[in-house]
Amino acid sequence: MHLTRRLLTTAAAVTAVLATVLSAAPPTPAAPCTSTWQAVQKVAVRRPAWNEGPVATTRSPIVRYLHRGERVRSCIVAVGRSSWSQYRECGGGSLWRVVPGGQVPSGCLRRT
Repeated sequence: MHLTRRLLTTAAAVTAVLATVLSAAPPTPAAPCTSTWQAVQKVAVRRPAWNEGPVATTRSPIVRYLHRGERVRSCIVAVGRSSWSQYRECGGGSLWRVVPGGQVPSGCLRRT
């Protein structure tokens, strides 16, 4: 009898959890990136080397250049924690915006 009561209690708990999960609204898809940024000056787009980690550094290879006034789309910011990820151009800092092709110092972009 004790085992039967425990099984009924467990079954009721599982049923309640399943009802809650199944009645929840389905997840909505992520919104596309619509943030556009404009380059303040000519700036290098850098891609981190294989041994540098996920954030670009001042030693990262240059992929291309953004020219003054060029617009790019970016919704992600990479935060550099090492001293090599600190940049001096455009006021300095350690925040890098992820743009198509690589990363650009965040201070060199202005939101449009």
